[in-house]
This record gives sequence, C-alpha cells and structure tokens, in this order.
Amino acid sequence: MTDSTPAAATITDRLVAANREYAVTFKDGGMDARPVQKVAVVACMDARLDLFAALGLELGDSHIIRNAGGVVTDDTIRSLTISQRALGTESVVLIHHTGCGLLGLTEDFRRELELEVGQRPQWAVESFVDLDGDVRQSIQRVRTSPFLPHTDDVRGFVFDVHTGLLREIS
Repeated sequence: MTDSTPAAATITDRLVAANREYAVTFKDGGMDARPVQKVAVVACMDARLDLFAALGLELGDSHIIRNAGGVVTDDTIRSLTISQRALGTESVVLIHHTGCGLLGLTEDFRRELELEVGQRPQWAVESFVDLDGDVRQSIQRVRTSPFLPHTDDVRGFVFDVHTGLLREIS
C-alpha cells in the first residue's frame, strides 16, 4: 500500500463517518441530563434490543444502563446511585431477554481466561441458567442496596427476542 492508496475502512471509520452525517442536521434540544420520565432502565447489551423503540422512549426520557446479561453488579449499583441521587430518577426497570449469551455460560469462562492471559479476572461472569430467577435476584439487589433512596418502584422483565414482548417477573 502506498500513501496514496486508501486503507480499507474499518467499522469505526464507518461509525465516525455516520456521525459526521448525523452532526450536519443535529440540533441541540437544550435537554437536561435529568431524564424526563425519571426512570433508569438496566438491560443487556445484546444488539437485538432496541430499548427506545421497545419501550416507547424518546431521547432524554430515561437513563439506559447496559451490560452483559443486564445483571445488577456493583457497577450497575454505582450507575443507579448516580442516576437517582444526582440526576433525579425514581423508578428502575430491569430487562433480561430470551436467548441471552450468559444463559448457560459458567465461571469456567474466567478460568479459561486465566489460562490464556495469565491473570484471573477480578469480576464475576454473573452467568445464569434460570432467566426468571436472575431477574428476581437483580430486583432484590436493587431493592436492598443502601445507596439507592428509591427502591419502591423496581420492576423486572424478560424481553422475548422473537416477539418483542416483555413478560413481567414477580
């Protein structure tokens, strides 16, 4: 490749180009960082979940906190604490989903990483075999956190990736 031959565009290059196009018509709506609906949604990072569309949310309505499995970890509690105490949210919606990559994964994943890289991760995989049970555990972790002042309106759901419907877990 010579200096005059362009390198193949990476996905990041395409994302940056898309951002430039987006910015051409971008209008600062003057939104506050405080979510209009006063709700924080904790969900899986799975690319099949379009939370704004699935929940009827608009930009500025909600905090969206995503991680593998949508599980409530210490970092999730950190984000929820900031969301509630500094930015005014009062409700928490937890969303797991069918066909999740954490279903059936085990802590062996950490041991395999340790063998590969020579260091064991300090974090837990937080895998699960019981989807509904893990939603209940996540609800309990939020409701019992001493850092969260608003734990009365905490509800958990399983999103079906085939139908798009939420099923509430009680």
